[in-house]
Amino acid sequence: MFNGLIELPWWGYVLATLGLTHITIASVTIFLHRAQAHRALDLHPIVSHFFRFWLWLTTGMVTKEWVAIHRKHHAKVETEEDPHSPQVLGIGKVMREGAELYRAAAADESIMEKYGKGTPDDWLERHVYSRHAVLGVSLLLIAYVAAFGAIGLTMWAVHMLWIPFWAAGVINGLGHYLGYRNFEPRDSSTNLTPIAILIGGEELHNNHHAFPSSARFSLKRWEFDIGWMYIRMMQAVGLAKVKKVAPRPVIDMKKNQIDLDTVRAVVVARLHVLSQYARNVMLPVLREELAKADGSCRAGLKKARRLLLRDDSRITPKARQDIEQVLEQSKPLHVVYEYRKRLQDVWNRNYSSQEKLTQALQEWCHQAEATGVKALQDFVKSLRGFTLAPAPAAA
Repeated sequence: MFNGLIELPWWGYVLATLGLTHITIASVTIFLHRAQAHRALDLHPIVSHFFRFWLWLTTGMVTKEWVAIHRKHHAKVETEEDPHSPQVLGIGKVMREGAELYRAAAADESIMEKYGKGTPDDWLERHVYSRHAVLGVSLLLIAYVAAFGAIGLTMWAVHMLWIPFWAAGVINGLGHYLGYRNFEPRDSSTNLTPIAILIGGEELHNNHHAFPSSARFSLKRWEFDIGWMYIRMMQAVGLAKVKKVAPRPVIDMKKNQIDLDTVRAVVVARLHVLSQYARNVMLPVLREELAKADGSCRAGLKKARRLLLRDDSRITPKARQDIEQVLEQSKPLHVVYEYRKRLQDVWNRNYSSQEKLTQALQEWCHQAEATGVKALQDFVKSLRGFTLAPAPAAA
């Protein structure tokens, strides 16, 4: 019995641990995050209860607590009220004390009341999963030791540390501190890797913050969201129903007029619009200015490159001074930077009707074309053909 009921080679124990912890990761990303916190999909009751049971067994987390804390994170992101912002609390604290920050937020009843609505509240949740959280992980310990013997203690310990490290530490910490960004939402979220396997797709954190209610996190061709793969597999056999995915804009070159369809696509997929504007307008103009700048100007342009693409809400006073200094030296860059702000103003303002909004976007296009900046003129041409592709979940 010291060796347990199952004997494996050393690599077998490693694979068993990785496999079991991966089920926990899948439970977090599919059930807690996408289905419960953001209502991006509905799960069959059997699947939903399996995830609840597995999370109780392997983490002791309470559904309402996790959901409430995550919803508040989105509502108050990068502010003093964010439960775990590395921009506010420091990356070291979030990485080292992510689990403690979670427990502190979970103890706040006001957070539970305001942000925890709509989570499971049946007899099992009230009398077992919420009330006896420690019982689950204790049963897991017994199961590990019975199955694998003494090594089961180590496997259980790894399982206990898996979510606190990867979710509370890496995603909540590094996912708002370093990595690449496809979009510029009003926070510092990043994608940590284009191949999101270890954390079930959660590494694609910038994509998620750009489109929080999307059941799918991968948005670029090279990105792989294994959580989405599992959802599609369950959907194929009737165990899941996807409610919403991120918009997929396409350019219809046959369209040459701004109409209501264009306006709807631009507003719904505005982060896509800004991403294309940065890639097709800002960066080409910046490269042109770098090519003809002298040494001192070139250094300033390179320094301001990231700042020029950043959302205004994330610009510090010092960074704003750096941007203004660069824009004073480059008229073309100043023009495209200002027109990006004007474009954002179009969808940020409150218009009395869709017709007024359409007119505002048409006027922006006319004025942008009149600037004579080729990159901006080309962008206007593509913007007129902007439309939304059918949602992949409906396929």
